[in-house]
Amino acid sequence: QGQLVESGGGLVQPGGSLTLSCRASMNISTVYDMGWYRRRAPGKQRDLVASTQIGGSTYVPDSMRGRVTVFRDNAKNTLYLRMNNLERDDTAIYYCYSRKSSETRENGNWGQGTQVTVSS
Repeated sequence: QGQLVESGGGLVQPGGSLTLSCRASMNISTVYDMGWYRRRAPGKQRDLVASTQIGGSTYVPDSMRGRVTVFRDNAKNTLYLRMNNLERDDTAIYYCYSRKSSETRENGNWGQGTQVTVSS
């Protein structure tokens, strides 16, 4: 497993946009599944924000659809999450993950997270 390092978090006003990056130390073109989760408060479970699978398919939960885009740049070994029309409820720590086909997401590879705060 390689390392995942998130960046791009920060303070943004409601209605604003933000792009998070997840830089991987390994070649991501062959990674089975990569994506983003978030944890809104300590002790709460992490919720899926978006994921990408090898071959190019993506998945975004209904709750996020229309506001987020997830994509890989294999040449840069970087996964991105573009979020638009941010709401206060989007305030959370955002985590990047990767996993092999033989792993669950929980047992996969995780970054340390980046804080996103939506506030005026």
